[in-house]
Amino acid sequence: MSLTDYQTLLPQIQQIAAEDIKTPNIPIDVFIQEAVNLKEWANDDQAALMGVGLPESSLDLLEQGAGALSHAQAVWMKERYSQEEAKKLWDAQSPAAYELRSDLEAAFDYAFDGNDELLAKVDAIKEGTGHEDMIQDLVELSVLGKDHKAELTAINFDHTQLDTADRLAEEMRNLLAQVNGEDTKKEEKTIRDQAYTLLKETVDRVRKAGKYALRKDKDRLEGYYSAYNRR
Repeated sequence: MSLTDYQTLLPQIQQIAAEDIKTPNIPIDVFIQEAVNLKEWANDDQAALMGVGLPESSLDLLEQGAGALSHAQAVWMKERYSQEEAKKLWDAQSPAAYELRSDLEAAFDYAFDGNDELLAKVDAIKEGTGHEDMIQDLVELSVLGKDHKAELTAINFDHTQLDTADRLAEEMRNLLAQVNGEDTKKEEKTIRDQAYTLLKETVDRVRKAGKYALRKDKDRLEGYYSAYNRR
């Protein structure tokens, strides 16, 4: 149901301008439940609410908006935790990649000693900083090493390290892309906040109508206040 609600309301959700987006000030699960509770409560006061000008569609939008927000929240949390898991893996695996790069550089400096041209190539690879640079260094060191196997064999170099460098470079590049998936994360977060804004505007509209229409009925009036905010 939440997926259907999400797909139905998505065009309306995405029309909410950036400057109008509201940030949730209560837990999303609590807010969704309050919206559903408000829909059930307001159903019994439908005539009174319509009598003060509340559009009938507002009550349906409460239920649809709750479903859409539930789905948007789930999508964002999935993206968020996927990225966090990727960050944990990066933190666990990247030290080995950095160490391999350092080992290859040291081996090449030793094996190519006296060959200025090859040492210049190693020095060029060493330039630059950052994770992306480290990954590219592994690729370039692997290529350079495979082109000069004789010099490396002379120092009893383990040539399997070159294949390891290729494999690690690919794995770490894919992992880093997940870690840096900020654009996707921001997009999902924005849609979640837009969905929240749409539902909040609907909740506020229904509550205001209820507080006015039922202002003389203490028992019915109670249902148009947020239980969370009253705590």
